[in-house]
Formats: sequence, structure tokens, C-alpha cells
Amino acid sequence: MQINIDKVNSILEKYGVQKEALIPILQGIQAEYNYLPQEALILVSEALNIPLIDIVGVATFYKAFSLEPRGKHTITVCLGTACHVRGGPKIVEEFERNLGIKAGETTKDNEFSLETVNCLGCCAIGPVVVVDREYYAKMSIGKVKTILKRYKEKKRSRNEENK
Repeated sequence: MQINIDKVNSILEKYGVQKEALIPILQGIQAEYNYLPQEALILVSEALNIPLIDIVGVATFYKAFSLEPRGKHTITVCLGTACHVRGGPKIVEEFERNLGIKAGETTKDNEFSLETVNCLGCCAIGPVVVVDREYYAKMSIGKVKTILKRYKEKKRSRNEENK
């Protein structure tokens, strides 16, 4: 993927070129590209005078950052104890079947990324799935297609707006 150097420079200008601004800068780049492109990290390294390896270390420490392209929609399935015993693994399998990917992967059209977490901290309403920060409580495999349909319709709406 080709990055827009002006956009990265704009993010750097917004947060300033101090080492203390590294995380907000990375968040800005992540928001722009849905991941942290290597070219952008090199620009940040040069601008902040921080070794690239240290920036990669920060980026790989926090789960919010990704060094690989991610989908426009991130689906997170909780597999904590409460969600696990209520069917969390079956819900993951259903998403995998419907998306044609495994947990930790992104669809070929870059529309969806599927991930699992050990706990979302809302055990009473589990099993829980989060799509783009929207929580779906008391999930079941029967609800998977409905959720995917909702986000696929958003894609269709975006495509129609761009025509």
C-alpha cells in the first residue's frame, strides 16, 4: 500500500514531534490506514528521532495497533471463561465459516478482520461480540449472519454513495 506522506506529516504536525507524542501519532496513523504501514513508521522514526525498532516495539506491545492491514470492520469475539462456556468457540467458528477466514485474519476484500480476546469484562451478558466498538450481548451462532449482513449493507451503501 502506498502511503500519503502529506497525511502522515499532518498527523505529526497535529501531535507535535516530541517523543511523548508517539502513541497518539501511532493512533492517528492507525485510524488513517487501519494499520501501521512500515513507510509511515520510518517517517515517524525520523521525525521523532526514535529508533525504528523502538517504535515497532511499542506498536507490537499494544493490541490496538497492527502492523498488517486490517479490515474496515473488526469483529472481536470474547473467549473468556463465561463466554467460552456459553458457546464463544462455536461463535468464532460460525464467523470463520461465513467470512472464509480464521481468527487473526482479514478477508481478501479488507472488509472484515476477525479476532478473539480472553475477556471483555462483561461476563454477565456473554457471550459477547464487538464489531467496531458496538457490543452484541448474549450472542448465538444464529445471530452471526444477521450481524454480518448489517455491515455488508453498510459497504453497499458506501459503494452506492461513491458512484
